[in-house]
Amino acid sequence: MATTSTPDHRFQARVVTRPRDQVESQLREAILNGHFAQGEKLPAETELAQQFGVSRPTVREALGALVSSGLIRKIPGVAGGSFVKTVTPDSLSQMLSESMDTIVRIGALTIDEITEVRRVLEIPAAQWAARNRTPEDIEVMKEVVKTQKSTTIDDPDIPSYDLRFHTAIGRASGNRLLEAFIAAVHDATHPAQFLEVTREVAKKTVRQHIAILAAIEGGDADAAGEAMREHLDFVLRYSTPR
Repeated sequence: MATTSTPDHRFQARVVTRPRDQVESQLREAILNGHFAQGEKLPAETELAQQFGVSRPTVREALGALVSSGLIRKIPGVAGGSFVKTVTPDSLSQMLSESMDTIVRIGALTIDEITEVRRVLEIPAAQWAARNRTPEDIEVMKEVVKTQKSTTIDDPDIPSYDLRFHTAIGRASGNRLLEAFIAAVHDATHPAQFLEVTREVAKKTVRQHIAILAAIEGGDADAAGEAMREHLDFVLRYSTPR
């Protein structure tokens, strides 16, 4: 009598990936799992090729993909090589900003959406900044406000002043991830460009920045949060779609 075979459930079909993808995937996991620390140099291409049993061009392609994704950086020269990126607020902000810029370009976000996200990020940031600010943080904000007070409404650098002021608040909050998100939102969307700038609107905006700064410098978290809320409400009220 013929026997009926039963399926063996210990095995599962898996997609066979290209050698380059396998190298990239395993290196990515090793970095994300902490096997290679921030700033640490990866093994040389020759060594990696031997370990993975692939060619050097295959390893080079995999490393190039990791560079593009922001996980490693390549330094040329005898003392160079591939190094795991050290994550800082600036580098994180750059990565977030690049991704957000793509979203903005494709999705055409409205000023309402941008402002709502700013409320979620920047009201708490102002409150935390009032608790955690340093003298250096205050000096940066004062310098920006001083520049804003002396500029004219046709100054093309107005969006960059706004970026510096709000990014400084993010830094003063003491939360590096929050700082990175705030910087990325401003860098990708430039909210000030939506503002219908008249002489009176410009003066009012600067006065609001002064009020936010005063509350942060005075250590009044509630007042800082409320001043930021009023500022964002004002920005939305006097903004126009682009």
